[in-house]
Amino acid sequence: MSEITKKTYALQAQTIIKALERRNMKGYYCDTCYEAVALADSLIEADSVVSFGGSMTLGESGVMEMLKSRKDITLLDRSNAKTPEEASKIYHDALNSDVYFMSSNAITLDGELVNIDGTGNRVAALIYGPEKVVLIVGMNKVVPNVDDGIRRVHNIASPANCVRLNRQTPCGLTGVCHDCLSPDCICSQTVITRRSGVKDRIQVILVGEKLGY
Repeated sequence: MSEITKKTYALQAQTIIKALERRNMKGYYCDTCYEAVALADSLIEADSVVSFGGSMTLGESGVMEMLKSRKDITLLDRSNAKTPEEASKIYHDALNSDVYFMSSNAITLDGELVNIDGTGNRVAALIYGPEKVVLIVGMNKVVPNVDDGIRRVHNIASPANCVRLNRQTPCGLTGVCHDCLSPDCICSQTVITRRSGVKDRIQVILVGEKLGY
């Protein structure tokens, strides 16, 4: 990554952080994933119940590895479920967690979060439930406005995720959004977070690297 790109990311991040503050959310900027993981770690108190939403970013950044290494927290991890019933219980228990980790499909320069979900568990936790929600967001997901954010999800994130998950959707087969109602569709819920009802409940760690789709 060029030095100009790094400097631009840092400038954009400060603009977004100020916008997040106006929207009752807290923002941080980290140049690297290493710094972001250390910051995320510091936001979790001992004996916390922690959960997370499906996210390539959490894996690529190293946050998932950090969460699984913490022996002083209770980590609700649906990948450990042995039955669909156990997985469903973890989904619901996650809504009562102390800290919930996720990414955002897009974030605007004016501090609005754009997320599109299939099942809705991730956006449900963002909206209500966990005491604190921490988002790890690569600067590649910054967009000018909400409309561009939705277009980004439909044309970049959703096709890539459908390919990754082997979903038999039009975008998973062609790489192009068809605004489908396919049984495998992962675009069921569109949530725009323009403000947090509880001050600093939503905390966004912007990272000066390309993360996720």
